[in-house]
Amino acid sequence: MSREIPLLLPGSLMVLALLIKAPKLRRNWDQPLNRTACALLVVGAPITFLASPPTIAAVNRRTGVVNFSAPLVFGLLTVFSGLCVVLVLRWRGGPPAAVRRATRLTTAVFGTATAAIVALFVIGDAPVERLRDLDTYYATTPWIREMIVVFLVAHTLGTSALTWLCAKWFARADRSLRPLRTGLALIVLAGLLDLAYLAAKWASVVARWAGRDWGVLSTDVAPPLASASALLLGAGFVVPLIGGSATWTAYSEYRRLRPLWKALRGFAAAQGRTVPLAWWSPVGIRLIHRESVIDDGILALAGWFDPRVHACAYEAARSRGMDEARAATVADAAVVAAACHVKDAAARGSGPGPAPVPEPHRLGHRPLTALAHEFRTSAVVAAARDATAAGPPDPGLEPVVA
Repeated sequence: MSREIPLLLPGSLMVLALLIKAPKLRRNWDQPLNRTACALLVVGAPITFLASPPTIAAVNRRTGVVNFSAPLVFGLLTVFSGLCVVLVLRWRGGPPAAVRRATRLTTAVFGTATAAIVALFVIGDAPVERLRDLDTYYATTPWIREMIVVFLVAHTLGTSALTWLCAKWFARADRSLRPLRTGLALIVLAGLLDLAYLAAKWASVVARWAGRDWGVLSTDVAPPLASASALLLGAGFVVPLIGGSATWTAYSEYRRLRPLWKALRGFAAAQGRTVPLAWWSPVGIRLIHRESVIDDGILALAGWFDPRVHACAYEAARSRGMDEARAATVADAAVVAAACHVKDAAARGSGPGPAPVPEPHRLGHRPLTALAHEFRTSAVVAAARDATAAGPPDPGLEPVVA
């Protein structure tokens, strides 16, 4: 049973993707891309399960047809290869007429190959059940030989086209689209592994035609490559589906805001502005709550936002080659970091502590995620925080470049 577990993982991954995307697929069924994605997941989920030797034996026994699983698995794999190419064509987009032509051509080629696989099995003769080495055992049998060749040719064309399209798309995809680029990279890697699997299969079949026995390539080398390829391919399609969803986007923003939320939540709570959050609250509500806490914390610190800290940090950021927008974000983050330290020191001290700034700086309207990123990572912000710990800024102080 342990040998079959890797074969079940890719199918389980696709079932998970189908469950996650089912509501959206149902709402937007009129869109061709969603229909193709649904068909891909439905066809792909059972393939690795059906290709496992115990399932092959069970299907053959239940149908009463020796080697019935061969055209079943070969046909499903051919359909799946075609759907992968169609999905990438529609996913990538382009001129609608060109996409329609490419889709129709792909459907015709792989549909014909699937029908040929079934027809060749019907007119051929495969009386001996083979669970692991059908392709090499029947490599010289009339009609069954042709069925195997049609499957290998279709699979090779599908994998080559899919790998080439995704590699080309990956090279041109915007670097900010991380889920998409990650998915494309996984699909390209899966395609390369699948081509290695096909090379092993082709080598074993051709060797059989030449009277040699290279069956070990088909039975021992090819299956692990196929399992790894299927797992990466499933992940490659799932990552953009999940990573591009509203839930994942909200979770990513929620996670990136943590440094700023952690620094400001105490000041917001001191003002009595925080609202308890139930543990079962969805991520969208949690994101809104975290943003509210940060906003309340900023309001609580507004009187301590020193414009001198902003000026020093801005000049330091500009001297490091940052553009105006990022330098302003870094300077705002430095102002927040310094204010956190000043007010916290005042709260912990025995005396009255530093007073609020007479004319405090006003933060710009910048994305909280960008502010949180600079708050956590910027060396300029760290320098401003350290300088504030050493004492209040000197009006004549030159900007410190960390």
